[in-house]
Amino acid sequence: MPAATAPLSVSALVLRAKQRDIDTLRQLAARAELVDVTGQLIHALQRERGASSVWLASRGLRYADVRRQAIETAEPVQAHLRELFALQLAPGQDASSRLLSLMAWVLLGLDALGELRAKVDRHGMSAHDAVVAFSRLIAGLVELIVLVADASAHPAISRRLVALVHLVQGNEGAGQERAVGAELFAGGVCQEAQQQRVVHLIDAQERNLQVYAEFTDAAQRARWERQQLSPGMARLERLRRTLCAARPDAVLDSQLSDTWFTVCSERISELWQLQVELVQHLRDDCQRQIEAARQDLQDAERLLRELRDNPPAHSHAVDRFLDIATQPAAAPDLSLAALIAPASTRASTAASGAAGDPAPAAATPEDSSLLALLQEQSTRLARMESELEAARRALHERKIIERAKGMLMARLGMTEDVAFRALQKTSMDQNRRLLDVAEATLSLPDFAFTGAPARKPEE
Repeated sequence: MPAATAPLSVSALVLRAKQRDIDTLRQLAARAELVDVTGQLIHALQRERGASSVWLASRGLRYADVRRQAIETAEPVQAHLRELFALQLAPGQDASSRLLSLMAWVLLGLDALGELRAKVDRHGMSAHDAVVAFSRLIAGLVELIVLVADASAHPAISRRLVALVHLVQGNEGAGQERAVGAELFAGGVCQEAQQQRVVHLIDAQERNLQVYAEFTDAAQRARWERQQLSPGMARLERLRRTLCAARPDAVLDSQLSDTWFTVCSERISELWQLQVELVQHLRDDCQRQIEAARQDLQDAERLLRELRDNPPAHSHAVDRFLDIATQPAAAPDLSLAALIAPASTRASTAASGAAGDPAPAAATPEDSSLLALLQEQSTRLARMESELEAARRALHERKIIERAKGMLMARLGMTEDVAFRALQKTSMDQNRRLLDVAEATLSLPDFAFTGAPARKPEE
């Protein structure tokens, strides 16, 4: 005999909807721990990657202790992450096939980590190959955070998730920059391909961290902006110029590898502290939303009142179309595009129809998560395309100016600072953009520099 079921009622459906909301928030709180531990492992592996790069490039003369400490830090975090992976197989976790597949890929990398470390121990690979191997594993971990954040989108905390994803990606760009730059300095010889990788990594960091700053809260944004003006950031910029301005195959001071690693590590640690704080804010947000949803469950009458006062948006369109007192226009648009159209557009469309038609209800946090996600993605893609174009322009300008400085240094014997000041002074004297002056400098024929006196650094 089939089990008796509870009688269907409006209140039962509404209360069940709110309970599902609570379940979703609880799942997100659990995923926040997964994000946290994944971030911890990324941070540890980033340090191991950088130390391994220096250790291999210096033929085992530097950073053996730093590398060993990084491995000791990573081991317990790796074990904790494996435990969290196992929990995703438990009933009720509702992990997607894509998430489980990505976890499996990461697990393959973690299983191979011991052999990778052994290969580094016996100098069985180059510094560059070690950077590539560690970066592949870290890339999977970063993608895991992105996927968890995307799958767990909730209107009330979506901005923090967007900020977190871009902060993680920016931090990984900083970690790769540390490893590649450390390899260059420790090796003692400039390589053009590695130079270009540093430039691209700088650009990627700026792009991701700018999006992070736009989506994070005011307090974190202010803290990040203070970091940008810190003495450590100024030292990093000087070391970046040393790498980016050096001619291919030029000799680099290998002693600067320690300074580079230390300065980059300070910046990565600062970004990591922002990430730890952001994850804690995410957890706090989840807890507040869960408590608010619990309060709603205790007020069933108010939930029913909200349901009656906020009918589906399409019901307004149907009411207007079937109103016998008005001339019908086009049939109601039930497409997805109409649902994700901005509220202002829908309102203006309603205003152009019969007078007195009710305006569509404004979007609320309870609107369809799919539609909200589509709208957010549309806005984000448009913004990111604009940012990408701006980043490409900035990268192009950086390259042109660095090449112009290099030409002045090579042809006139200027130091880097003097060459840059010469470009700046010409820009101000002629009221032209620095980029235009740099391009004009590069277009000068060789004889223009013939016989020109070398500029002294103090000029």
